[in-house]
Amino acid sequence: MALVPSTTVTIPSFTGLKLAVISKPTTVSTVIRSSSSAKKLAVKSSLKDFGVMAVATAASIALVGNAMAIEILLGSDDGGLVFVPSEFTVAKGEKIVFKNNAGFPHNVVFEGDEIPSGVDVSKISMDEQELLNGPGEKYEVTLTVPGSYSFYCAPHQGAGMVGKLTVN
Repeated sequence: MALVPSTTVTIPSFTGLKLAVISKPTTVSTVIRSSSSAKKLAVKSSLKDFGVMAVATAASIALVGNAMAIEILLGSDDGGLVFVPSEFTVAKGEKIVFKNNAGFPHNVVFEGDEIPSGVDVSKISMDEQELLNGPGEKYEVTLTVPGSYSFYCAPHQGAGMVGKLTVN
């Protein structure tokens, strides 16, 4: 019977992956019976190899999860009244995060005449009176109907704060 020592995997942040593994090679033996003779198969592995694989898998999952969202800034770093970027493409079902950056208050309103037919503009837009007033405040939307969508910031539409996105 093989003894399996304990394993500790620590991931304090995505940029500083750490792996602490205490292990000794483990031998697993099994007998495979066939009609002609009994054969013994021995497999050597270590928990260190398993730990490295587990951390790599966790990191891959984190990357995939982060890849399923796009962040759009409301206001440029220099205070310009724009969406950054103002035109972009997302995959169907990808989360779009609009985040207050500068020059707020802002909001995100989709143009009813410039979205795919069948999409309810009231379900994807903020109310024109609703505003994101502080730095870092967010509005999130997920679009599932392919096509082109035009949007604007109600307080700053006249200043040119408009955008367009395409859902594939």
